[in-house]
Amino acid sequence: MTEQNETLLNLRVITPDDYPELAALMDMVYPDIGGAWPKATIQALVNAFPDGQVCIEDNGKLVAAALTIKVDYNRYASKHTYKDIVSDKEIAKHNDRGDALYGLDVFVHPEYRGSRLGRRLYEARRELCRALNLKAILAGGRIPGYRDHANLSVNEYIDKVKRKELYDPILSFQLANDFDIKRLMHQYLPEDKKSKGFATLLEWDNIFYEEDTVSIHEAEKSIVRIGVVQWQMSTARSLEDLLSQAEFFIASLADYQSDFALFPEFFSAPLMGLAPEKSPVEAIKFLAEFSEDIRNRFSQLAVTYNINIIAGSLPVQEKNRLYNVSYLCHRDGSIDEQYKIHITPHEKRDWVLDGGDTIKVIETDAGKVGILICYDSEFPELGRLLAEQDVQILFVPFWVDTKNGYLRVRTCAQARAIENECYVAIAGSVGNLPRVDNVAIQYAQSAVFSPSDVYFPHDAIIAEATANAEMMIYADVDLNKLKLLNTEGSVNNLKDRRLDMYQVKTLNK
Repeated sequence: MTEQNETLLNLRVITPDDYPELAALMDMVYPDIGGAWPKATIQALVNAFPDGQVCIEDNGKLVAAALTIKVDYNRYASKHTYKDIVSDKEIAKHNDRGDALYGLDVFVHPEYRGSRLGRRLYEARRELCRALNLKAILAGGRIPGYRDHANLSVNEYIDKVKRKELYDPILSFQLANDFDIKRLMHQYLPEDKKSKGFATLLEWDNIFYEEDTVSIHEAEKSIVRIGVVQWQMSTARSLEDLLSQAEFFIASLADYQSDFALFPEFFSAPLMGLAPEKSPVEAIKFLAEFSEDIRNRFSQLAVTYNINIIAGSLPVQEKNRLYNVSYLCHRDGSIDEQYKIHITPHEKRDWVLDGGDTIKVIETDAGKVGILICYDSEFPELGRLLAEQDVQILFVPFWVDTKNGYLRVRTCAQARAIENECYVAIAGSVGNLPRVDNVAIQYAQSAVFSPSDVYFPHDAIIAEATANAEMMIYADVDLNKLKLLNTEGSVNNLKDRRLDMYQVKTLNK
């Protein structure tokens, strides 16, 4: 191998002129199964699918290569043999209309093994699969190490390789490159004595694959802009006064092309100051009288400003019972609601609120979202139920009066982001309301959190407001990164759950 400081690697497509070097390399790597492919076969591959044939050269010397074709996924995701891929005349059966890649071969010069050249070629193949919007990469994988373990059944051998109790030069490498074993294939390549004719059908799924859409409007949105309002609690002279303040923030976030505007829990509380003589129970019922008008006005603003609005939370009276409800006003005019599930001791004691009994993921034009109102964020079961429904963004409108309370909400929100592999936005209120009992003071530092992994900020904070200052923040979140995290993250919190030991079940009515 070239000395380290003289190595100059270059990944490029294969040309017909590369055949002599390519053939010499194949003869060196595969003396036991026929050596090099005929020149006509390589020429046909280069002509039919040039982007699929790549090599790595070191200072002009060809030292590794990967050969690939396109195939019909449904045909080759089931059992087949090598002859189904390569005809008797040794011409690979490339299908230009295929919806999957098929890895014919990856081979590396013996002197370069350990330099991760094979990994580079596999990554190039994955990038090609994504770029062409294909479903998957398929491959028939030999298991040459099996010859040395004839005392084991082939299934036992594969299981031990998967558990890293045994090493197979091909299968171990493919498993390390995120391929999954789909099935065992017998007599795949009968002349392969080392594998005793067996091969594994391997698959790598393209998580970004999208079925053809009728129009661009049906394509799934990837980059989503979240706007968060850190709301100033101050004296309100009227409902219109409060709504004017809200519209200012909605308009401002819409100017920044935000997809969502998140308001805090009980942001309408200043209206209780219009009746300062009422008891706490009477005051919250008085506040509930405004909630329908606020919800309807927010819905109008969502349509007017083309932005989805999470209207914090509002007290709602239904059949002599009071609930704490968050409304999601879609920009198409529709409205969804999420009732607060867990009621704090203060809400029970002073306002006699009841909890809801349904938790749900809400489909929007900018992803699948859930709402956990303040205290609800401190119960991991709710976040996990939403994760079971593929939630991508959690919105947490909150109201707290002390930094202790704020840190509970913040810490739990960050935990929900990590354990459920989603984004979490929290919005709180600041300031004070001297004329309103039970909502007199506020503490907040609103933020948008991400999971904690290599695809995200080092501190898992995408955006953060200044503590206790009226302001708005916005943050762009990439939903595709959640897909990468789920499949290729340094940890896989959702995948690695021990469902044989525990499960979370919902009893939604």
